[in-house]
Amino acid sequence: MQSSGAGARAFQNARLQKKLKKQADAVITAAASAYDQRRYAETDALCRQILQAVPDHFDATHLLGLCARHGGSIEEARQLLERAIAIDPRSHEAYNNLATVHSDLGHLEAARACQEKAIALKPNFVLALTSLGNTLLHMSLPEQAIELYDRAIRLKPDYADALCNRGIAELALHRFGSAKQSFERALLFQPRHAEALIGKGTVSVDLRHYGDAEAALAAALAIRPNSAKALAHRGRLHLELSRLEQAAADFDAALALSPKLEVALEGKAKVSLNAGNTVQAMLACTTLLELNPRSTIAMTLLSACLAQQGEIASAIEHLDAALAIAPDHADLIARKIYLLDFLSEADFALQQAARKHWGEAIGAGLPQRKLSPRQLDPDRRIVVGYVAAEFWYHSAAFGLLPVLRHHDHARFEIVCYSCWPTQDEMTARFKSMADVWVDVWQLSDDELADRIQADGIDILIDVSGHTTGNRLPVFARKPAPIQVTGFGHATGTGLQTMDYVLADPIFIPESTRHLLTEKVHDLPCLITTDPILDMPPSELPMLRNGYVTFGVFNRIYKISDEAIRVWSKLMREVTGSKIIIKHTLLDDPLLRDSLVARFVAQGIAEENVTCLGSTPRHEHLLAFANVDISLDTFPQNGGVSTWESLYAGVPVVAKLGNGASSRAGGSIVAAVDLNDWVAEDDDGYAAIACKYAAQPAHLAKLRAELPARIASSPAGNVKIYTGSVEAGYRQFWRDYCASASKGDEGA
Repeated sequence: MQSSGAGARAFQNARLQKKLKKQADAVITAAASAYDQRRYAETDALCRQILQAVPDHFDATHLLGLCARHGGSIEEARQLLERAIAIDPRSHEAYNNLATVHSDLGHLEAARACQEKAIALKPNFVLALTSLGNTLLHMSLPEQAIELYDRAIRLKPDYADALCNRGIAELALHRFGSAKQSFERALLFQPRHAEALIGKGTVSVDLRHYGDAEAALAAALAIRPNSAKALAHRGRLHLELSRLEQAAADFDAALALSPKLEVALEGKAKVSLNAGNTVQAMLACTTLLELNPRSTIAMTLLSACLAQQGEIASAIEHLDAALAIAPDHADLIARKIYLLDFLSEADFALQQAARKHWGEAIGAGLPQRKLSPRQLDPDRRIVVGYVAAEFWYHSAAFGLLPVLRHHDHARFEIVCYSCWPTQDEMTARFKSMADVWVDVWQLSDDELADRIQADGIDILIDVSGHTTGNRLPVFARKPAPIQVTGFGHATGTGLQTMDYVLADPIFIPESTRHLLTEKVHDLPCLITTDPILDMPPSELPMLRNGYVTFGVFNRIYKISDEAIRVWSKLMREVTGSKIIIKHTLLDDPLLRDSLVARFVAQGIAEENVTCLGSTPRHEHLLAFANVDISLDTFPQNGGVSTWESLYAGVPVVAKLGNGASSRAGGSIVAAVDLNDWVAEDDDGYAAIACKYAAQPAHLAKLRAELPARIASSPAGNVKIYTGSVEAGYRQFWRDYCASASKGDEGA
């Protein structure tokens, strides 16, 4: 009897389980339908109803885990999905969904393990292949990510998500051309794919295809008006086009939506630096580093903030920290090259070693062009191409403008490649002096190299050196037979493909020339400027003031602690003397107060230091009327500012340093026969200033004579100077023709 009752109960339980399972199957179908329609609360309730009856129901447990994730209960989602896997260890979908939850929690290794398990269970699982690619991309393994995306795309060629994400991985590797192709292919299959549109906009900015970028980002924002990422990349576009107000607005809007978005914080720092708001820039950098202590972008931008305050050693420390993480990052290496020119301890050997490192790590990896044969007539008209980011109101433009104005167009065809979007009255002047003008700021490096080859350039001139907006990667491709660097930043490039650097014997002494990759060609002076004729003669200020006024009208980040120590020493020795420091960045209260504090720390009273900010150029030049003696900055000297002071009749005390950038002032001052104003060391520098501060009659005479003295010198007479430039070009061409002819004979 007892066993018969037990059998009946077992039979009844089996019937009940079968009935419950049948009911559960109906309910789970309704739950899945509700989930597909994003009715997550309804899905949740139905799944819980099933689990009350059938606690080990896989589909209900799995679906409940997905609902928990959508509801923001990430930890609960993890537990439920792990339970689902325990119920059915062979569910590839459950493993992939658990990986997504691990990604939400920042557990990338755990996510990777789950995705690999899902793929092991189903090798052709396209979603898991793409998800694993995403995880690898987040782990900074873009090469491996691309392999996974490619596997997914082979299985599903029209899979827009995989194509888009492959583009993002290619962007991380700076493969801009292939990244753009990936985004465009994704959009071919899914034209309203917002992420692909953002990606296309991003890579188009990197390729300088600004029109394409603007269209793609506008389309993305039409689909997703509150996309922080799209807004941030539109801000990048505005920043590239020097639209600072629009850039700032986009970065602020992006950060309001996503306060921790790296690209927006980076943009905020950059636009703040450009606008002269150093405090705001440093705040953005600090936030970036809090989010990611290994952010090379944040370290680099913080380095720029410190450099702007004259803290060059600290700036280089931050840059070195970034380089330790990304040793072959082109922009970081170039930034260090630039900063080393401001470091007192950096001599020719150290500066040129940094340039050679860039040349070997970056330049040498770019494929050189095969050049078409050309007419090897040493006396024919030479086609000269100037590649510059400075064809506008920029200090380098003042050194280049007189050369272009006085070129002999019968003997030289002048082609100007403008690499910067800003255009102003100065740009109009340059345009009028060129035989051919080409706006190339929207051309990629390969596209610009193509254009230079098509134009048949014989001698290609780099004006920008290792400064903002340079196109040295184009010169690495060698699109012209003769390549020269000069005028703007003629301190050497480190490129084996650069043939000559234009300098002078003081700027780059004979004893150091073996350190450069380029052959040095001497001019009367490294740069010249047009005569400044609208500056009226002025009385020596000390005659009316009763005290000496020193002046520094250079960029303030050229003002080193060493210079302030020397200036402060001579101000203490020249009783009652004052100093005027003038630069645009002194509109920034932080930089102004910081600069004055550095003088106060050296015992100079605050009232003896006058800081002046931005003014129109005419007013800037008139301000020299209040200066008795100008003091050159060091180790980074002034260039155009030195010429401006001399034209105003104000002599400049210069000091020769251990690197090219620390010898520019001495080069210019000596070129107008003021050799006794050039010192070899700090004591000599202070002694010169003190000596002439005590000779008002001599200073007054010199003030009246200087403009005429400049005009009679080969460095100051721009026609003579341009003639020497052209003689150099002709010699370069003749040497090339002779060498190429010998090569032909040998062949």
